[in-house]
Amino acid sequence: MVHIDIYSDPVCPWCYIGKRRLERTLSARDDLKFNIKWHPFLLNPDMPSSGMDQTSYLIHKFGGLERAIKFQDIISETGQGERLALNFDLIQNTPNTINAHRLIRLADNYGLQNEIVEALFSAYFKDGEDIGNQGVLIRIGHRIGLDSKISRSYLSSNKNISYVSSQDLRARRMNISAVPYFIINKKYAISGAQEPEAFYPLLDLALMSNDIAAESHKIIL
Repeated sequence: MVHIDIYSDPVCPWCYIGKRRLERTLSARDDLKFNIKWHPFLLNPDMPSSGMDQTSYLIHKFGGLERAIKFQDIISETGQGERLALNFDLIQNTPNTINAHRLIRLADNYGLQNEIVEALFSAYFKDGEDIGNQGVLIRIGHRIGLDSKISRSYLSSNKNISYVSSQDLRARRMNISAVPYFIINKKYAISGAQEPEAFYPLLDLALMSNDIAAESHKIIL
């Protein structure tokens, strides 16, 4: 079994692209079994709880709207290569993603972590939904099978807020400064929305390590 830890943020377009590329990688490797665990990283840790107007955010982040649009055009073109619709023009608000990360944590309790990550990416980049809004998050959760009453009660509480913050801090202490960031079998790391060819050597190393560990276990027994 190959274990893949992924640090990401639902408002990171490269994370969405990176997810698709990893999926392409794994679909081409029927020689391995794997599990995936998503971890929080806050691209905008100082974002107000209500988020920020998208235009204001882009001007602040990129030093000008024209530069931001050029950057988005590049990402959109890359996304098209992965058959992803990145409709930046529909996004009106850049959200604070703490609650989105909390929802990912909740979904993990029901074996739906990968599904909620996909749904959050799609809601934000395809439909322009405000994934910082509690009502929107509850609806997204409902779409993938989370009970709306449970989600509402959970998001109305303070549960796992400290978890998200501590995981973000942990990532930064690991010198993770950009996402997506992939860690394979807790040994081999790769950053960015890499093409499948970049993953293959790391997956081979992981399989080799698993085989060596299995053989060592047999010898000890």
